Order: sequence, then structure tokens, then C-alpha cells
Amino acid sequence: MKAVPMTQSTPVVIVGCGYVGQRLARQLRAKGRAVTGLVRGDATSAALRALGVVPVQVDLDAAAELPALPTAGAELYYFAPPPAEGDTDPRLRRVLAVLKDGLPQRIVYISTSGVYGDCAGAWVDETHPLHPTTPRAHRRADAEAALRDWSAATSVPAVILRVPGIYGPGKLPLERLRKGLPLLIEADSPYTNRIHVDDLISVCRAAMQRGQPGAAYNVSDPGMRAFMEESKRLDTRRMRDELGVVLRYPTLELGLKACLAESGVD
Repeated sequence: MKAVPMTQSTPVVIVGCGYVGQRLARQLRAKGRAVTGLVRGDATSAALRALGVVPVQVDLDAAAELPALPTAGAELYYFAPPPAEGDTDPRLRRVLAVLKDGLPQRIVYISTSGVYGDCAGAWVDETHPLHPTTPRAHRRADAEAALRDWSAATSVPAVILRVPGIYGPGKLPLERLRKGLPLLIEADSPYTNRIHVDDLISVCRAAMQRGQPGAAYNVSDPGMRAFMEESKRLDTRRMRDELGVVLRYPTLELGLKACLAESGVD
């Protein structure tokens, strides 16, 4: 399939338009982009309408066939999590199945750095073998494999972002902060990779425009806290070099200050 350059008039579809998706949608709507968001609940659907986003309310776990989606020629961001149980992601497979009549130009998929498993504190780049050890990580690894197979069969480029913990306004334990208590207890915390939600959105948009088809990118800030004796440290050189992303919040300190300012906390 011949690629068509994506422009400001290219429609956008966000599957799983929750915390990250709504902040992305807000940015895109501010630039005049047409955005459709797939959500489950009434409240989220209403929130999308308030942003000028067209909601498609659907239960990805329901037995009924999914409705046709306005994905033909669109930028498709897939942010929906897998189900809470099992080792596979039937939600993603259901969505991919209905795209055959409306292929998007490209898919950006948010996965998790958990697919690497416990790496005993080693630095991990995208060539590291996947070794998921938790059910959640198994579901994400399954989703990555399903997306790669679908991409190969349809020639629609897919880019995978392996993301650790996401923080941002509305996602902080503000009461602990007001009391001056630490967010992380050193004795209980592993190497902590994380990313501010707005930096993640910048990576998502860069991956849509410049990500290498079929590539995976580790997404994290450089200001990692080195605690405990296990877990992993994400190497993000590919994100910086190939996507050209300059993080607004390269450290947790800078990110927290911005979060607190937006949340109105002194």
C-alpha cells in the first residue's frame, strides 16, 4: 500500500481515549485537527464532546460486533489496555479485525516496558529479548506480536512505544505531597523508569510522524531513581535520536513542579 503523507487535514482516531488520550486530543483539537475517540463510559464520552472530539462509545469486551470505525486514511493511536485477565489481548485483535475495510495510515501503540521482565538492574535497549513474567506483561507482549503480524499482512506501518510509569496532573498523591511525605520509599522502590504524560504525548506524535515502521521505542525520562537491586534501566537513545524528541521534563523534579502548578498546589 502506497503511503500518503499525513497532514493537518488527516483525521485522528484514538482507541482508549482516557487520561493520555484526552490530553493528546486536547492538543490536536487546539490545532484544528478532527479527532474521534473510542471510549466505554458515558462520562468519558461526555468529556470528549466537551473537547470537540467525536466519541464512539463501545465496549471492547462485548460479544456484539464492533461498529465500523472512521479509520480509513487516519492516524490511529491505540491506547486501550488489555483485559485484566488472561495472557492475550482480544481487545486489540477485535479492533484490528474491523480495520480491514478502513485501513489507517499508521498505528502508534502504547505497550509497557514490563515486556522485558526483571533485568536485574541492567540497562535495556530495544534489542533486548522480551521476557514477560507477569500476566499483564504477557498480555502486552501478545498485543505487540499481534500488531506486528497484522502490520505485515496489511502493510500498515505500526510503531510500538514501551512505556514505564506515567505521571502527570491528576495522577499524583497530592495529600502525601501536602504533608511533605516522599512519593517513593527508597527501601521499597526498584529502579524507577517513568515519563511525564505531556512528554509521552510528544513521543506519540513524533512516532506517528517519524517512527520507523515496525520499530519499538523505549520511552522514559533520564532522571531515573536508582533504588533496590532489580528491575531495569531503560536506554532511550533510539527515542531521542530517531524521533528527535526533546523532553520538557527530563527529571522527576521538573515534572512534579509542573504537575503541582497545573493542579494548583503550592
